[in-house]
Amino acid sequence: MNGFKQWMDRTGTGSVLLLAVLLVIVFPLAFDLFRLNLVGKYLSYAFVALGLVMLWGYGGVLSLGQGVFFGLGGYGMAMFLKLEASDPVTTKIQSTPGIPDFMDWNQLTALPIWWEPFRSFPLALLLMLGVPTLLAFIIGFAMFKRRVGGVYFAIITQAVALILTVLIIGQQGYTGGVNGMTDLKTLMGWDTRTDSAKYILYFVNVGLLLLSIASCLWVQRSKLGTLLLAMRDKEDRVRFSGYDVSMFRVFAFCLAAFLSAIGGALFTLQVGFMSPSLVGIVPSIEMVIFAAVGGRMSLVGAVYGTLLVCFGKTYFSESFPDLWLFLMAAMFLGVVLAFPQGLAGLYVEKVKPWFMTRLLRKPVVAAAPPPPVPAKRGDPPSPSLPPGVSGQQV
Repeated sequence: MNGFKQWMDRTGTGSVLLLAVLLVIVFPLAFDLFRLNLVGKYLSYAFVALGLVMLWGYGGVLSLGQGVFFGLGGYGMAMFLKLEASDPVTTKIQSTPGIPDFMDWNQLTALPIWWEPFRSFPLALLLMLGVPTLLAFIIGFAMFKRRVGGVYFAIITQAVALILTVLIIGQQGYTGGVNGMTDLKTLMGWDTRTDSAKYILYFVNVGLLLLSIASCLWVQRSKLGTLLLAMRDKEDRVRFSGYDVSMFRVFAFCLAAFLSAIGGALFTLQVGFMSPSLVGIVPSIEMVIFAAVGGRMSLVGAVYGTLLVCFGKTYFSESFPDLWLFLMAAMFLGVVLAFPQGLAGLYVEKVKPWFMTRLLRKPVVAAAPPPPVPAKRGDPPSPSLPPGVSGQQV
């Protein structure tokens, strides 16, 4: 049993199992459907936080543009759902039936050719995950091969987020503009607005999140994870050892983009819309806050950090509509200043030692003294008797 506990503590399996119990059992029993749907929306952001743990915590590269990949994944799913909702029968009142409503409003008479692949769900799924990963590869290869990193890389990713936001808003006839894509109701004929569908989507989200955590843990325990840590701390030493540092960072950046795209696609499915407000600089910085509050070295901590920040945002905005931004800033600054390693550091430094010393401490029972051994004739005198008196004397 002790060996099993040590294995769980070493591999981090115990914290993952505890998170799984919380998400699969506790939350569905404790929350109504409305709140559970909110939790599902929050967990879609947790995919971005996982990617930032791998990129920022392990790779040492801070990206302030993860909203780009989250948005591309979400828009890919939204394009498929919008085409499904724009069949000729449903859109027969339009001047051009069979195209999305915002295209008809902007006087387009035919579906753009680059929208055609999104009529097929397998192809749309490939594009909504492959396009963000390909974009991350192009950006990462161009930057890391030239050894652009640190604050310069963070600023470049911010610029990419701003460019994509302006592009989406400016091309209103093709993307829906500032309003985004709305009225997304069905997935291959399945109504995603029913109560049963919301439960199913929640558990699908949880299952994919736990699978992503397991995959990232496998990467961390592998030689690749060791190299990422080594590059973060001693980049020149790793380069002099013969490794191509730039390509390892490209991999971490692509992995973070892939996870963000999954989160964006699940967000669109659960919420039913996608807009450029989820792509720009502000949401990208919020996603960094998720990882910072949870702990940028902890995958499970990143999930808890996402839930804490999102729950706080919802609670403060409902209870204190005029002050909630200040309260959110105070919560973030308080956690980061008091616990630089985030919630994961608080658990490791404070909670776990207290738990081990207080709750798992067993009472120490004094052992009974051994029975006296009768002395034999000729034995030396007992030290407890006066000198010269043998234990055999009467």
